[in-house]
Amino acid sequence: MDLDERMAAELAALEQAGNLRSLNTLLTDGAYLHRGTERFLNLSSNDYLGLGCTPYAEVNLAQYWATRFPDCPRSPHTGGNPASRLMTGNSPEYDAVEAELAALFPGKAALVLGCGFMANSGLMPALAQKGDLVLADKLVHASIIEGLMHTDAAFRRFPHNDTAALERLLAAAAGKHGNTWVIIESLYSMDGDLAPMQQILELKDKYGFRLYVDEAHSFGTRGPAGAGYCAELGVADRVDLMVVTFGKALSGAGAAVICPPLMRRYLVNRMRPLIFSTALPPHTLMWVGMVLHEMRTDSLHAENPALYPGMHTLRARLSELVQWFSRESGIPAQSQIIPLPCGSNERALAVAAQGRQEALWLTAIRHPTVPVGTARIRLSLHAALTPRQLAPLVELCRKLG
Repeated sequence: MDLDERMAAELAALEQAGNLRSLNTLLTDGAYLHRGTERFLNLSSNDYLGLGCTPYAEVNLAQYWATRFPDCPRSPHTGGNPASRLMTGNSPEYDAVEAELAALFPGKAALVLGCGFMANSGLMPALAQKGDLVLADKLVHASIIEGLMHTDAAFRRFPHNDTAALERLLAAAAGKHGNTWVIIESLYSMDGDLAPMQQILELKDKYGFRLYVDEAHSFGTRGPAGAGYCAELGVADRVDLMVVTFGKALSGAGAAVICPPLMRRYLVNRMRPLIFSTALPPHTLMWVGMVLHEMRTDSLHAENPALYPGMHTLRARLSELVQWFSRESGIPAQSQIIPLPCGSNERALAVAAQGRQEALWLTAIRHPTVPVGTARIRLSLHAALTPRQLAPLVELCRKLG
């Protein structure tokens, strides 16, 4: 079949199955989205702390860096960084950001990449070799699976959060492989549930595997100084490798691998997405550095509490909002990510459309992103929302049952 004919046929099949994706041009305005002349309450943003709705979004980054990072030379051109980090793109702002991350995770080193997909897709191809074994939770992000498809190590997936199934795989593999890795997320992106971290660490002590935790959706929202779920439990030092992202709670762009210094040096030499990708613009790094420094120090809040609410306050607001919504709607929630089960793709699309009639921007998550029959609305609450704004959503949830 001719390429154009095949593409047209596949697109028609996707549309028939309710799976056709398209891009919406949206203008973000605080807690709202604009599409043309329509305005919607944004319930699909990963800006979990609502930083884009706060005075933090207006901080003069040049002035901030001059006072908080006085020893860091600032790049004259902050809009771009047209080379890889290993060529000429490793601007001084990288050093400051990685130092902030290292301060959040004592004893660890940080390696910043362009995004979470790059980090997750590049780690196992760099670290796992033929003869090794990788065991991954069934619901880890597609970026991790992408990486596993490009490694020579054997890999298996175990049922979501099923530590008994994981132990059976570990027991069966004992003594048969070089290095064994277990990969989980701390907070899962589609169901919003938490990993059974303590049980997994008990298995780690018993079987001696290396543990890789994707903290993308908990970094910034949980733990001391927002360092994530592992830090909240006080177990970050027992995790071999963590991935944190800046494009969610930090409302920026980029990601970082948190690991021992030796591993960082190795990844600089072996991680293809780092080696062959253009560096982040200094302006992006300046924003990330500002947010990380505020997570640790809340210095702006200390100087002007009337203007800057404080990162600790934003985390508390988010937690309180999740509890309020769960109580009012009757929907159990472990985190700011709350799925509304719909079953079929068609039902999910219909509920999303119903929400938009109520000026609520709801996003339908469909197969193949989730398994067949588990399509859902993925609610994403953030700290800038209020109970009054969410009242129509509560009512819609009650109607849906």
